[in-house]
Amino acid sequence: MDRTLSRKLIVVPALARSLMLAIVVILACRSVTAQDKDRYLDARLKMVDEEIAREGVRNKDVLTAMRLVPRHLFCLPQYRANAYFDQALPIGFQQTISPPFIVAYMTESIDPKPTDRVLEIGTGSGYQAAVLSQIVAEVYTIEIVPELSKRATQVLADVGYRNVFTKAGDGYKGWPEHAPFDKIIVTCSPEDVPQPLIDQLKEGGRMIIPIGERYQQTFYLFEKRKGELVKKKLLPTMFVPMTGISEQQRKVQPDPLRPQLLNGGFESDEDQDGIADSWYYQRQLRRRVGSAPEGQAYIEFQCSEPGRGAQLIQAMGIDGERISGLEVSLQVKADGLRDGSKPYERPALIVHFFDGERKLVGEETLGPWRGTFGWRKLTDTLSVPPRAREGILRVGLHGATGRLCVDDIRLTAVSR
Repeated sequence: MDRTLSRKLIVVPALARSLMLAIVVILACRSVTAQDKDRYLDARLKMVDEEIAREGVRNKDVLTAMRLVPRHLFCLPQYRANAYFDQALPIGFQQTISPPFIVAYMTESIDPKPTDRVLEIGTGSGYQAAVLSQIVAEVYTIEIVPELSKRATQVLADVGYRNVFTKAGDGYKGWPEHAPFDKIIVTCSPEDVPQPLIDQLKEGGRMIIPIGERYQQTFYLFEKRKGELVKKKLLPTMFVPMTGISEQQRKVQPDPLRPQLLNGGFESDEDQDGIADSWYYQRQLRRRVGSAPEGQAYIEFQCSEPGRGAQLIQAMGIDGERISGLEVSLQVKADGLRDGSKPYERPALIVHFFDGERKLVGEETLGPWRGTFGWRKLTDTLSVPPRAREGILRVGLHGATGRLCVDDIRLTAVSR
């Protein structure tokens, strides 16, 4: 499509745009098929209210877009029942669709405007591009796997998002023939900001990107001023890597024979923001300093709403063919812990195991814990499935209520 023509078709004044988005949500409830409305609309609205707005996203246009975009269509059919939970889901070729909160958070962080032209480096689903398309003028999305790019292009066309332009390729090279861009979103994890993306960002433009090692990344928000990037550190996070050469050339590679947990005592908080370094997706918790059973700091979860997420997470590489188990220990204190209404809403430490395609192949639990008790040290050996290639350790209330304190989490691999 001619760029000038597409701008004329898409760009509207900001106020009209906001009103239009509100109307579109109402119309979408009628225009998406009756089957979709019955099966997914309520779940989508609940997801936005409970997993996105309640967790801090405030931008009205972003919330409207999240209510509108049918995430289930961007998931594989076998995972659509889980499309409106706040979780990543496998989409094939070792890639995942990003969790809804992360999509909303990244979108809000770049402060999207109706006149913006946005470059998005995707992992293959097209979902982030679809959300952006409801707010900005044009979205240029590069999907790193050709097969996924083809699928995403088809879904975006089927849903009718005509202001999204897709291609397969190395996202770190950007899309120079359409540069410069007002905003850039990168949903893959380089060790540093690729120079082509710096060059293709407009003066005054914003870019959000997760930077770091394979399992230790942090969101950074950059603004281009006088040709240089000014950065702001945001939340710890974890994204799947780029495939191929970009991932193979990482200077720091994980060792799947020696899975490790960083900052298990929560002592490190380098920027003094109250958030423990190296842990991500932290919900309903505080980092407390003083009266810790080990060191100076510990984590306190507290929640009075059954079903609400309260957790922190860390991932690691693990070779299940060589590793048979994980010796896990931690110190725990409880005050009035009660299970939620669903079987999985229990205070515990859980390790989820994934295969090479990022499909769940098992999980092991230390816990659950209930009632009230003082600091105690708990230890167990968790079995590792032979197919496991990654592990995600999650500790918290997980929908239960009460107060849970944890400290000194340690793990050691047991060889087969």
